[in-house]
Amino acid sequence: MNVASDYLPTPDHAPGLTGLAERGLLPDAVLRLGIRRQCEQRLREELAGGQQAQSQRFAARIAELSHSAVALHVDAANRQHYEVPAGFFELCLGKRLKYSSCYYPTGTETLDQAEEAMLALYGQRAQLADGQDILELGCGWGSLTLWMAEHYPNARITAVSNSNSQREHIQAQCRLRGLDNVIVLTRDANHLMLESAAFDRCVSIEMFEHMRNYQQLLQRIHGWLRPQGKLFVHIFVHRTLMYPFETEGEDNWMGRHFFTGGLMPAADTLLCFQQHLQLQQRWLLDGTHYQRTANHWLANQDQHRDAVLEIMRQCYGAPSAALWAQRWRMFWMACAELFGYQDGQQWQVAHYLFDRP
Repeated sequence: MNVASDYLPTPDHAPGLTGLAERGLLPDAVLRLGIRRQCEQRLREELAGGQQAQSQRFAARIAELSHSAVALHVDAANRQHYEVPAGFFELCLGKRLKYSSCYYPTGTETLDQAEEAMLALYGQRAQLADGQDILELGCGWGSLTLWMAEHYPNARITAVSNSNSQREHIQAQCRLRGLDNVIVLTRDANHLMLESAAFDRCVSIEMFEHMRNYQQLLQRIHGWLRPQGKLFVHIFVHRTLMYPFETEGEDNWMGRHFFTGGLMPAADTLLCFQQHLQLQQRWLLDGTHYQRTANHWLANQDQHRDAVLEIMRQCYGAPSAALWAQRWRMFWMACAELFGYQDGQQWQVAHYLFDRP
């Protein structure tokens, strides 16, 4: 299905085949094939030189992270994702507005069921309990924030986002649902200051991919946690490779439009930063869970095509509305094909539980 085939071109589209795709002139099947070929190319580039060269690149990138700011291009990330109106995500995501991988234990779940399944898995793996003080870093549209507030009514939840629109959305949902145990803060991760030893748990869902200096970030989290506190992290990863998302060149479309300053961590990346928090357990989920999630998002956008176009007009302006509607379709497809590549055995989802000694 290619719902975007009648979208009008705009002066802002990319050159070459990417531009044809942005105009909606390539069938989705062809576009998906091109994405899979880019996955192959990425693997060839990152695996070049054999094991020794890969190890050297990994070590150099680990060292680079430790000399970086905590986060790069925060404003760009805000513009690309988090200041897009909530109405768009209400059309594309599930009922919980979970803007991250969902969990399909049988493979037959609906998107709403898969959202609930992953949220419940967080509660179990993070060892959440009623009465705790819980810090959530990168709360998105509040899927986990609101789930925790509902399931642990005596917990005190502090949710942090760098998006004012997300804060307003979560606060409105709390009022609507009668939840009074949530505080939402709008903060830049580079300058986040919180009370020392104030939290029993810290949870973070698909935020660490936007971070760079993990050593400094984990040191800060150590300071915010009480003794015997725990940090739970959900990130997407490659099973062995780590690389930054670049913004230049036609092949770096994702980094330029949707993930400026982002990082693809390896499954072992966070294991290199245990100076302050110690890993208790790691879990890996194959990428097919994210593949199904992204395909559900795409199907929802296609189902609400006209409403999406109207939101794109409000957000990006009428001349660029069709272009950006198609770019979002391409983004969903890129996520689906990346995480579905080789049956989800290359790019995956990782969960980590760290202890504060």
